Amino acid sequence: MATYDVIIIGGSYAGMATALQLARGRRQVLVLDTGIRRNRFATHSHGLLGQDGKSPEAIASDAKAQLLNYPNVTWRESAALAVEKTAAGKTGSGFSVTTTDQQTFSAKRLVLASGVRDQLPAIPGLQDRWGKSVFHCPYCHGYELNQGQLGVLAVGDVSLHQALLIPDWGPTTLFTNHCFTPDDAQQKQLAARGVRIETEAVSEIDGEHNAVVKLVNGRLIKLAGLFVAPLTTPASPIAQELGCELAESPMGFYVKTDEFKQTTVPGVFACGDLARPAGSVTFAIGDGALAGFAVHKSLIFEGVV
Repeated sequence: MATYDVIIIGGSYAGMATALQLARGRRQVLVLDTGIRRNRFATHSHGLLGQDGKSPEAIASDAKAQLLNYPNVTWRESAALAVEKTAAGKTGSGFSVTTTDQQTFSAKRLVLASGVRDQLPAIPGLQDRWGKSVFHCPYCHGYELNQGQLGVLAVGDVSLHQALLIPDWGPTTLFTNHCFTPDDAQQKQLAARGVRIETEAVSEIDGEHNAVVKLVNGRLIKLAGLFVAPLTTPASPIAQELGCELAESPMGFYVKTDEFKQTTVPGVFACGDLARPAGSVTFAIGDGALAGFAVHKSLIFEGVV
């Protein structure tokens, strides 16, 4: 069984940022990656300093190539199937990881960077336009919509915040869709931001380059872009199986960590979208770098009195 200092489950932006810091700390690192990134549906990534407008594929490919220049990094295109805690060192922190291709590896530390899955409302056409004309983050996609007509599809109370935010990028309509009913105070807030409220239910999302909202009464509303807050869940069950505590946000569950990205299970760290109530590529990279520093320091000072 091959042994490493650290095994990182997930090789997207957060996982690679973690691996880079550990590689430069001359630690032996194994990255397990399935190649499925959360932003794979988007054609361009915006808001990432120095990479603005590049495709997610190009950004990730360049990062991986640079990372693999370090001989102490091993990359396997495989997922973690199971993880067991083992006794190792004075702290008792050690892990055995079995992959989907039935290989087993061990390490002193484990970093969870496997991301989350987005669950969208079950409206025909919505998923097909995710990342193209249907978005969740105006900072990532709003500028390119050129102040056109925009919409927010309500999923619950969290949609109020989104509806109040979006008008800076264009005239906004809030489609309550029987999921959210603003009270008097909230209606005044929306009116102050110029948000139009549409109470008719949404039956379908259509359109080639734009989002065309079809209402149950037959009306069509053409938008430059439609925003929706997806419900997120961890993409892998490994955190729960290890006993890591989860936290809940209005948009779903994520892995709880301390300020140094360590979970409630000793020796297990988490970063990126998996360990945040909401995220972006910029946050994922920063999170990953912080996790890398913290893991390296935990290895240095393990057992030191």
